[in-house]
Amino acid sequence: MVTTYLPLMGTPSPAALRCATAALLAALALSGCSASAPFAPQNSPTPAPSPSSPAQICTSLVSYWAKETLEGTLWSGLDWEQKGLSNEQYAIHEDAVAAGRAEERTAGRDKALELIDRFVARRCAEQDGATGSSENWRPPT
Repeated sequence: MVTTYLPLMGTPSPAALRCATAALLAALALSGCSASAPFAPQNSPTPAPSPSSPAQICTSLVSYWAKETLEGTLWSGLDWEQKGLSNEQYAIHEDAVAAGRAEERTAGRDKALELIDRFVARRCAEQDGATGSSENWRPPT
């Protein structure tokens, strides 16, 4: 048996380098990587289309935060600006949370979450996205 000496400091021996190189090449071969094989990207699912109208954006945003508030999640205590809501959207949010809490007491959490989605969608559509009241909101140019 041949023992290769690896000094604690300094340059590794040529035998140690050959052994490390062989181990690296074996690991690459076993993992499917090689220097000659081209990279083959994994097929990833196509992302869902994002909302595009002001009412759809309002519905997505307000519904998300109203459900987070109802569920009492870590981030649900953020204020309306931190949540990215306009003043009008925040009013919808507060009304939706109140309606959701009332529904939760009588019909349970799942029904309350469904109610929030319907409630917010209706109000956001009625107010065309409810974006006009924010002091810092500017229409797209």
